[in-house]
Amino acid sequence: MAAKKEFISDIKLIRKRAREHMLEGAVTQGYSADRKAVLKVLNEALATEIVCVLRYKRHYYMASGIHAKSVAAEFLEHANEEQGHADLIATRIVQLGGAPDLSPNGLLARSHSEYVEGDDIVEMLEEDLVAERIAIDTYREIIQYLGNDDPTTRRMMEGILASEEEHAEDLSSLLEELGKKGEPAKKPLKKSSAH
Repeated sequence: MAAKKEFISDIKLIRKRAREHMLEGAVTQGYSADRKAVLKVLNEALATEIVCVLRYKRHYYMASGIHAKSVAAEFLEHANEEQGHADLIATRIVQLGGAPDLSPNGLLARSHSEYVEGDDIVEMLEEDLVAERIAIDTYREIIQYLGNDDPTTRRMMEGILASEEEHAEDLSSLLEELGKKGEPAKKPLKKSSAH
């Protein structure tokens, strides 16, 4: 039978440190991540989300063709969800004592994904799918980097990752459906066997 593990904490020491460092907000001595590096990574993720919002919004307004109404609705839904991700990330940056970098100067340079407009609805879907796949891979790396050093940020990023995976599946399904419905696809989407 395994020995019973007890929770032992020096409450007096925790109380003393909380008072001494109260102006540091949510960041306590127990925070073991490199805060400067985490803030940089989060500002890059914030830029990625903002670029995705802008691209999805453009695609929402520019979608045309026989299936444009349903695809445009998906673009708008994704834009709104990406904005929600940006809000979560900006809030976490502030909690960690940083400042969200919302400057349009250098936005694309900070973003993991690109801003590609696409000439038709199929290209728009493809570009959005590429961007989602980039976010999935980079966010997975962020989660691994954070490990147990910043569990709050890691859990936030895990939630965002799950949403990005759902977006990628939605876009992939739409591309597949458009091909079956005869929408003029310029180039077929090739599913990679590597992933």
